Amino acid sequence: TAKNTQEWLRTKHWTILKWPSAPAYHLILEGILILWIVRLLFSKTYKLHETSKLTEKEKEDLIEEWQPEPLVPPVSKDHPSLKYDVVTGPPSHKIILNGKECINFASFNFLGLLDNERIKQMALSSLKKYGVGTCGPRGFYGTFDVHLELESRLAKFMKTEEAIIYSYGFATVASAIPAYSKRGDIIFVDEAACFSIQKGLQASRSFIKYFKHNDMEDLERLLKEQELEDQKNPRKARVTRKFIVVEGLYINTADICPLPELVNLKYKYKVRIFLEESMSFGVLGDHGRGVTEHFGVNIDDIDLISANMENALASIGGFCCGRSFVIDHQRLSGQGYCFSASLPPMLASAAIEALNIMEEDPDIFTVLRGRCKQVYKALQGIPGLKLVGEPFAPALHLQLERSSGSRDSDMQLLRNIVEYCLEKHVALTQARYLDKEERFLHPPSIRVVVNIKQKEEDIQKAASCIKEAASAILN
Repeated sequence: TAKNTQEWLRTKHWTILKWPSAPAYHLILEGILILWIVRLLFSKTYKLHETSKLTEKEKEDLIEEWQPEPLVPPVSKDHPSLKYDVVTGPPSHKIILNGKECINFASFNFLGLLDNERIKQMALSSLKKYGVGTCGPRGFYGTFDVHLELESRLAKFMKTEEAIIYSYGFATVASAIPAYSKRGDIIFVDEAACFSIQKGLQASRSFIKYFKHNDMEDLERLLKEQELEDQKNPRKARVTRKFIVVEGLYINTADICPLPELVNLKYKYKVRIFLEESMSFGVLGDHGRGVTEHFGVNIDDIDLISANMENALASIGGFCCGRSFVIDHQRLSGQGYCFSASLPPMLASAAIEALNIMEEDPDIFTVLRGRCKQVYKALQGIPGLKLVGEPFAPALHLQLERSSGSRDSDMQLLRNIVEYCLEKHVALTQARYLDKEERFLHPPSIRVVVNIKQKEEDIQKAASCIKEAASAILN
């Protein structure tokens, strides 16, 4: 309407009259911005750089001078890992090492089942029936009837609802952890955790909180701190899963986890427990069921148990056991299960027969613990060496009482002791670590492994040999 038009003209006229009264810096700033926008609109986004052409000779000279960076850091030819002690024949309580028969204190053949005739016959008949391997993961025609039988037998033996087997022991717990714990979740883990656990933690991309080895006060401190954080952000806390990951019997320290206290903390702070039992399965407990049986803890209080079958069962691979809905999740998310060829049927059959022997003769575990105590007692008081581990541990450590100040020097001293004993027909081994990848690097040590078939005279010979070697090399 005419009235509205007049009002609009009056407003516009007032704005034009007001323009000259605007501050000068406003006008300058707006002018600069307009010029900058115009420049951006009409300027080129890139410029072609002129390059001088090289002659063929200059190109050849540059190629000749170029040196690529090394793919890996240089390693000395004398590195212990590059020197192999070659085994011929079965590594039972006696082993032929570099052509020399020795008493075996190096192989993890705790129950002496590796060359058991029943197991060998079962594996042989399975080999004839199924062939050598499987050539496929479990989900792609790699599931054989013996795999299902072994899983059923393991679940029954451990008194859990279900079990799942892997074809590689190291990959078992390394696959199980990231199957459940994801980015944003929190894992409380013992500083002494083995390397396979560390790889599982790394793959999970979860937030990791380490507590001091077997220190329940330190663990509870971390749990309390997390509880306070959860109270500040309850919405985030509701979707954040929390786990405690420990070993039943630690391979790097040969001591046992305080499982009853861990279970108490689990229920107090509402976290889940993952228990790695590769060193305690087939060793601890009246029937070899591991650390839960050793302490009398209800196995249902543990959310997931994992162990390899490469020690007590003298086979290959590993397994996890627990409630059905927990285990079934690994069949969809366990990387080592989904993407690796399944366990060769003959090794699954061998593991089943090993379980048969363990169930038929539970006294075998009493005999093993007796051998462990004999070895533990014999290794005490060796001058210059410190014994590390529990009396019932099947793999003990001998560390230097006084370090030379150099890790390399310490390792060489221990290597000299191992080689001295080897000359005396006693086979030992050093504990090996990936120095640059371990989260907490353990002191160098000699590992002494117990076998149920070792006799009293074998143990005494090994102990006197180690004492003799320590006296000659360390003094």
